[in-house]
Parts: sequence; C-alpha cells; structure tokens
Amino acid sequence: MKDALKNLSERIGKTRDKIQTEEATKNAYIMPFIQILGYDIFNPLEVIPEFTADIGIKKGEKVDYAICRDEEPAILIECKCCTNELCIDNESQLFRYFHTTKAKFGVLTNGVIYKFYTDLEEPNKMDKKPFLEINLLEPEKINYNELVKFSKTNFDAENIRKTADLLKCANSIKNVLREELAEPSEEFVRMIFRKMDCCGSVFTEKVKEKITPLVKSAIDTLVNDRVKANLDTALKSTVQAQEEVARQTVPLENDGVVTTQEETDAWNVIRAILSQDVPPEKIFMRDAKSYCAILFDDNNRKPICRLYFNNLEKLCIGLFDGEEEEKILISGANSLFGVAERLRSTLGKYLELNSSGK
Repeated sequence: MKDALKNLSERIGKTRDKIQTEEATKNAYIMPFIQILGYDIFNPLEVIPEFTADIGIKKGEKVDYAICRDEEPAILIECKCCTNELCIDNESQLFRYFHTTKAKFGVLTNGVIYKFYTDLEEPNKMDKKPFLEINLLEPEKINYNELVKFSKTNFDAENIRKTADLLKCANSIKNVLREELAEPSEEFVRMIFRKMDCCGSVFTEKVKEKITPLVKSAIDTLVNDRVKANLDTALKSTVQAQEEVARQTVPLENDGVVTTQEETDAWNVIRAILSQDVPPEKIFMRDAKSYCAILFDDNNRKPICRLYFNNLEKLCIGLFDGEEEEKILISGANSLFGVAERLRSTLGKYLELNSSGK
C-alpha cells in the first residue's frame, strides 16, 4: 500500500494543476485510491458510483461512491474537485447522506485530502469532526496503521470504531497542547499562576500581562532545552559507541566502506530522536558499501532504518515501520525529525518483542 500511495502522491504532485473538474479528479485520483484499498471499482456489487441516498422529501440524492460489504453500504465517499477546499458545506452534505444508510463511515475527499468520519458522539449521526485525516501530498505523515484498516482484506467496522474513538481523543489533545504552546490561554496561565509561590495570590489583569509572555518564553525554552539535551546525549555517546562498533567489527582489507560525516550526523539525529525511548548507546551504526544500517541492540534483525547516502545529491532513507522497507527522499540529517514518529514506531516493535521475551 505504501508504495502505491507514494506513486499516487507523485502523480498528484505532477498533474494537480491540470485537473479542473470533479469528474477528472475522480478518474485520476479517487478511483485509484479506492483500488489501492483493494476494492474492485468495476464491480457494481462492491463499489457503487452515484449511490442513491434518499433524504426526506428529497428523492434521488446521490453519493459519489458507496463501498459495500455483504451487499450493504459500509463506506460513503463524497468527492470534490482537487482545486476545491474541503469546507463545512461539503461536510454538511455528507452529514445528510450518512444517517439515511447503514454505512458507519463517511469519507470526504478532493482526491488529495481524505477526511474519515463515523458516529461516535451519537448513533447514526455523523460526527462533525473527522477521526482520521490524510494528505496524499504528505505521504510520510500518513497513519498507515489506521488507513490499512479500511482496506478490503482488513475491514472490520467495530475494530475501526474502537480505535477511532482513541484517535479522536488523541488528536484533540494534540490540538489543545499545540494551541497552548503557541499562544497560552488565560485559563492556562491562571493554572500556572495558582501553582506559583512568588507572585502573590490574586490573579489581576496586571499580573496576567506580566506573566503571560513569561509563560510563553518558558515553554519555548523548555522545548528547546529538551531537543538540545537529546542531541547532546546522542553526541556525547558517539565516541563510545563508535569504539564499541570497532571492537565488535573485524575490518576487511580494501572493503571500500567509508563512513561519511553526513551518515554520522544522521546517526546522531536518529539517536537523539530515539533517546526518549532508549539510551542512545542502544542505537548502533553499521556501514556497508550500498547503505549504512542503523540498528537496535546492534542486531541485523532489528533495523531502525537504512541510510542511502552514496549519492549526496539524492539522499534517501529506508524505513521499516511497515511490512517491507520503504525508501523516501530526504534533504539531510535535520529532515529526519520529519519521520521521527515512524522511527519511534519501528523501535516500539522491537521493544514489544523484548518485553514479550521473543
């Protein structure tokens, strides 16, 4: 699935400015997306285009696609042109369709962004906010673990609904924290003030004006200190780890392997990213002619990633958070922070195996 979506992402990037209609968007982007999920778009028992969803006195209202399971609609898809924004008006239209069928999931898309909805708040009434959103122009940020649950071979409505609730809560928490970190609210500042013991006991307007910028500055400092500490920890253990690798590795004469500064920099960034989960010295680098492997516990069977840095004009990293290695282009060591969660996800798999004794 990842490779297919990556190819579709590249196609969108090259052709989006040439697609001007909803019908063209369906043919070029949305139908291929449905196929990637494993559904036969040419089987009318599986994928129904222009599915009729009668709404009250409005007869003949149509949904662009209905994906069926056991001859009943399971997923409704409302499509817009790729040049259109997905606004509240679009969502309201899908909202009307949702409660007239047995479908438990609604998808609103413009072929680039896909918003997934269900009825967590009230049975048979579509939630106002999606529990999952993906952007095909940002394939590295796609939550593949959740998206694959909508595929034909993995579809399980109840299982998706269980995780949808957790996803929705997690997204809400992230949004709240993101907003508070960027611009602390009065309520947040009040909470901090109540825990302070140096500014008196009355939260006046004057106190608010005084400490709000201090709270913002303190947040920025703490975040920067955390990042710096992770990097420092990784850098400090670089020499020891290299010495350990050297002791455990038998050098080959004229093997042609040269560890570059770019590979070492990338290794240090990866160790900094993973240092919140394991000590940096647990993350090893093992270089070879074709790639540089980053390993957990110096175990070839536990690759965190592979660095393909032989061509400095086209740097590439191989990720292992899926079933197979996925290679993506990067601009340099610092861009690895953009795949931090995927690296941590891979490490998480090995930590689970360790905890289970496997």
